[in-house]
Amino acid sequence: MEIVLILVPVTLVLVALGILLFSWAVKNGQYDDLDGPAHRILYDDDKDMIPKDARQDLTKAEKQEAQEQDPQENKSEENKPEEKKPEPGQTPPASDRNSGPDAPR
Repeated sequence: MEIVLILVPVTLVLVALGILLFSWAVKNGQYDDLDGPAHRILYDDDKDMIPKDARQDLTKAEKQEAQEQDPQENKSEENKPEEKKPEPGQTPPASDRNSGPDAPR
C-alpha cells in the first residue's frame, strides 16, 4: 500500500510533463500541416531528368522540337559499324568468348 503513495505523485508528474510537451509542440507549429508531407512526396521534382519527348506537361511545339533534336543523337548510334562475326571454325574475339549459354558465371 505504501507504493501507491509513490506511484500516484510520479504518475501526476509524468502526466503534467506530457501536457507541457504537447502544448509546446502545438505552440511551435508541429501539428500545423499534417497532410503536406504526405502529398509532397507525390509531386515530381525532377522534371529536368525526364526526356522532353516523354514529358506530359509540354506543348505540341515543344515536343516536336524535342523529337527533332533526338534523331541527331540517335544517328551517331545507328552509324556504328557492326561487329564482324567469326566464320565457323574461327576463334571469336575475346569480348565474345564469355557470352552465351555455356559461359562461366
